[in-house]
Parts: sequence; structure tokens; C-alpha cells
Amino acid sequence: MYARLVHSLSFERQEFAMSHTATKDSRLNIRCDERTRQLLDRAAGYAHLNLSEFVLTQAVAAAERVVQDQESITLKAEDFQAFLTALDAPAEPNAALRRAFKRHADQVGR
Repeated sequence: MYARLVHSLSFERQEFAMSHTATKDSRLNIRCDERTRQLLDRAAGYAHLNLSEFVLTQAVAAAERVVQDQESITLKAEDFQAFLTALDAPAEPNAALRRAFKRHADQVGR
């Protein structure tokens, strides 16, 4: 059994949903060979979408998978439990961590 920690994509999905229904003012031009164009046209037809809708839908789905793969961590159940335990009982800050906090405070003016 695995547990997955996922960075929230809800904001990005919400933005896409809003832009998907709103006026589309950004253009994406793609060049491809004739065989690829025919394949995409056929696939769009089978999906009952026009070519632009098909390509955009598939590209967004693939982009979401790539982002999720890069922004998520999969842990074994025992490792996830160790992670939760560490969050509940954090270690005392050592000298290096205190220096890092001071550096941060100096840089952001706090």
C-alpha cells in the first residue's frame, strides 16, 4: 500500500476550467507532417470533437499528468507513517537551521 502526497493542482485546474469556458485569446500554432495531421483528424472525429478541441484536451490532460508526476511523492505506508510522526514531533533546530532562519529573516526584513 502506498500513500501519495500531492501538491494541490486545484488552482491550476480552476484556472484552466475558467479559461476553457471564457474567451480564448491565446493562440498556439503547431506544425506537423501530413501523416500526423491525418491521425489527429481521425482521432478528433472518433472523439466527436473538432481538431483544436481534441488537441487542447489531450495536451492539457498530458500536462496535468506531467505536473502531478513532478509535484507528488509516493511513499510506502510505513514511510508515510514515519513522515506523519516526524511532523507531529519535529526535532529541535540545530545550529545550521538557526543560521538558515536568521539568513531568511535578514533577507526578507523580518
